[in-house]
Amino acid sequence: MEVGLTQILFLSTALFFIGVYGFLTRRNMITMLMAVELMLNAVNINFIAFNKYLWGGKLDGVFFTIFIIAIAAAEAAVAIAIVINIYRNFGSIDAEDADSLKL
Repeated sequence: MEVGLTQILFLSTALFFIGVYGFLTRRNMITMLMAVELMLNAVNINFIAFNKYLWGGKLDGVFFTIFIIAIAAAEAAVAIAIVINIYRNFGSIDAEDADSLKL
């Protein structure tokens, strides 16, 4: 039995809103970063699903997905570097502890 577009979009929507919930409710910066990555992966699922069901012979959705994965990797590297720097300066990675980023 083949999985339909509706099921894939339901999964993608659920992943996206789990990511939004995680980003808005958590104060740990690493958890917030993981929530952003979850939202980006939900978008990737959408690109692949629409590519398969709307334009089966083309690879536009796959190229967009690879581009988003590359951007997400760069974003994660920069974010982790910022979190490490905040931990060194403030001794915590809680978002509320780092609300005043002064020199």
